[in-house]
Amino acid sequence: MTAEEMITVATENGITTLTLNQPENRNSLSMSMLRALSERLETLEDDPDTRVVVLAASGRVFCAGHDLKEIREQFGDQDQQKDLFDQCSKVMQQVVNLPKPVIARVAGVATAAGCQLVASCDLAVAADTARFATPGVNIGLFCSTPMVALSRNVHRKHAMEMLLTGEMISALRAEQIGLVNKVVDEQVLDDMVYNMAGVIAGKSTHTLKIGKEAFYRQLELGLADAYDYTSQVMTDNLAAGDAQEGICAFLDKRTPEWKDS
Repeated sequence: MTAEEMITVATENGITTLTLNQPENRNSLSMSMLRALSERLETLEDDPDTRVVVLAASGRVFCAGHDLKEIREQFGDQDQQKDLFDQCSKVMQQVVNLPKPVIARVAGVATAAGCQLVASCDLAVAADTARFATPGVNIGLFCSTPMVALSRNVHRKHAMEMLLTGEMISALRAEQIGLVNKVVDEQVLDDMVYNMAGVIAGKSTHTLKIGKEAFYRQLELGLADAYDYTSQVMTDNLAAGDAQEGICAFLDKRTPEWKDS
């Protein structure tokens, strides 16, 4: 399959949907799939028509993680294996660093690096039939890279339970531990996802970019440094035209007219 076939793209009303489109391979993150996803994310960075990104998947499996058949072919070639994991890490960081909010639409199973992909997104909405796991321990390959995103989204004891047992958890359990934001009936999954995306798409893209970057950066800082950093971020944000327009619109009781700057 070509990169365009592996990851389909559709944009409407400022919302771009990227769909993992290899259901016959359980949407596994092979090297070719990872490269295709990386290319798609790169094109969206400066795309003026994209205000919010929805990450979806075709078929009954959202993403089964790495392609184990591909990994088996790489036995004995550590350079190739390291390239694969480095590429996966690059994609996860691209999701986090993309200056547009990313919402995972999860209608099926998300395991290992697939669960990592969900955890890397800014928001996640799941169907009540969705399930999640980091089952690497069951095959002797601990989910060490998925652990990075997982442990930054859920409490460490919940993360360790998933990592150590490798057991599948329900969508409701994923919501309870903070892996996903909302769980809904599969029949209304799209309504929930695109309503949420539409609300976010109505905000200033400049403000969203500032806020997303600041959110992830302050998490890595100590308390005092985080406040110093975010105080400067707010000061700089206040100098932007959209912030001044938004404040004036609120005080004047009117709808703001964003310039995205």
